[in-house]
Amino acid sequence: MRKRNWSRRDVLKISSALTATALFAGRVKAAAPPPSSVTPELIDAARKEGKISYYSALELNVAERLGRAFEAKYPGISVHVERSGAERIYQRIAQEQGSGINAVDVANSTDPAHYLDWKGKDWLAPYLPEDVVKYFPTDQFDADGTYATSCAWMEAIGYNSSLVTPEEAPKSYADLLDPKWQGKIVKGHPGYSGAIMTATFVLSRDLGWSYFENLAKQKVMQVQSAADPPKKLLLGERAIMADGNDYNLLLAKDEGKPVEVVYATEGSPLIIVPSAVFRGAPNPNAARLFQSFFLSAEGQQLLVENYGLRSFHSQIKEKPGHPPLASLKLLKSDPVAVLAQSEDIKARYAKLFKV
Repeated sequence: MRKRNWSRRDVLKISSALTATALFAGRVKAAAPPPSSVTPELIDAARKEGKISYYSALELNVAERLGRAFEAKYPGISVHVERSGAERIYQRIAQEQGSGINAVDVANSTDPAHYLDWKGKDWLAPYLPEDVVKYFPTDQFDADGTYATSCAWMEAIGYNSSLVTPEEAPKSYADLLDPKWQGKIVKGHPGYSGAIMTATFVLSRDLGWSYFENLAKQKVMQVQSAADPPKKLLLGERAIMADGNDYNLLLAKDEGKPVEVVYATEGSPLIIVPSAVFRGAPNPNAARLFQSFFLSAEGQQLLVENYGLRSFHSQIKEKPGHPPLASLKLLKSDPVAVLAQSEDIKARYAKLFKV
């Protein structure tokens, strides 16, 4: 039998659109779980399971570092990281769940719309770590306790300061359309990256598809992940990035590399990265323990200090030298609209950029 490559449209046809719509319009409510603390009983049960399968759209070094920190805190429990782009993770989980395979314990995706779909299918287990309830804004976790924001960043413009002076560098998305940047721009792809999907949704909503139509004429180098444009900038393969993770460039600049971040005058797409425990998790206790660690002050500080990611945990301080979220003009997405429009966005984007 030929293996089917499931698209998001395939998955949505199988799921109940009415259930998902009602759920997120607030007409269907599950009982919110009480805040969960880490108890000796949970730790013992997790150690008996001995492992966790963690699907992550974060960069591999970030996900693996988080896993190693968890293993050091809780010896006897190993973390197996499955890292891929958010869209690939989404497709894989759809295939596994559709085949009755319970392989994922915890997943974090850079596309919040995925959690709406997974919650609508009842694939997520209600679990709210105590730190989330105490220290996170209420808009950064699901009221029914099925997911919470593990970290955030901005999709930003950037440039290689060895190739571009501050005076000539673009200050806005409109500036990227200047003919002088033709053949000098790199950007990520919404068909692979959930972060770029979110950014594409936001910019097409706020600037119109005419922006992308004109950007496509700039002979843009197309890469996959939101982490790829900063790498091309650092290598000098392109002078300008149209989108990419701001934290990669901020960390490179901290190390003295010739790169600069530009937060566009129109605003910068805010990328939030939820995390959730799956209802059919093969290692449910280890999964809950990992989720608690991920969203604790210890886990959040690790992400902020070592990788420049942003946290909504009120006990965490921003990394020195990095602009605080409050100082930036943020463009926020609507996950429900992203879920509904994503296939059309990918198709329209691919046609424009011929990829």
